[in-house]
Amino acid sequence: MRKIQATFVLSMMLIVSACSMDTSNKHQDAMDLATAWVTAYLTSKDSALSMIDNNMASDGVSVGERYVGFGFVWNPDGDGMVVDYVVPESPADGVLQEGDSFVEVNGVRLTNENRNQLGFRGMPGESVGAVVLRDGIEKPVSFARGPVQIRYSKEQVMNNISSVDADAWGPEEFNIIETASTNDGVVHVLYWSEFVEDATGYKANAYTVTRFMFDDMGKVVWVGNLTEDRFVLEQQGWNISR
Repeated sequence: MRKIQATFVLSMMLIVSACSMDTSNKHQDAMDLATAWVTAYLTSKDSALSMIDNNMASDGVSVGERYVGFGFVWNPDGDGMVVDYVVPESPADGVLQEGDSFVEVNGVRLTNENRNQLGFRGMPGESVGAVVLRDGIEKPVSFARGPVQIRYSKEQVMNNISSVDADAWGPEEFNIIETASTNDGVVHVLYWSEFVEDATGYKANAYTVTRFMFDDMGKVVWVGNLTEDRFVLEQQGWNISR
């Protein structure tokens, strides 16, 4: 009986050890992929596209930084202000539709000359009344500013990157400082980068933490950044008023 008990205990120890080694290997693989992902993204446009194509899950999402606003996207290169995309779970969700064209904002008729000066900036909770043209009919709408966070699909991420000029891609310098994994396999990569702001020619640098989550196949299913946005703006001569 004692031999049977000893054999059973030894077998259990081997199973636990094997499971621990398997988990440790998965965590290391995830950390290696996260480090390679950030490095590729900072190196070149082609490297970033290849990394995402090969290592992001088909249902993966890239999560943008949070901001206070309404949650719609429009093309500044076109005429007027036409809604191209409405961010799910944003203040604009359920109020605006893709294709809506703004006619009036807070009682001011929109033109190409004044569209960037209209009342879309302000404190959370402040309401804006507007008129949009939808299906040929002018429709009044109203919504309040609130927290917005865009989630991009794999296809949207690759389309966004593809539209960027490859020659203008990436920082002047960067350094991967640390990669770490939590017990449940979430990986964080801390890196430093320095870049030149095109409009002013000023140099700026910032620390960024990129957070990764993975599926059972080791593919990236969630990725997002936390950066020093305020510090970057201050280095470029901007004053933060609120």
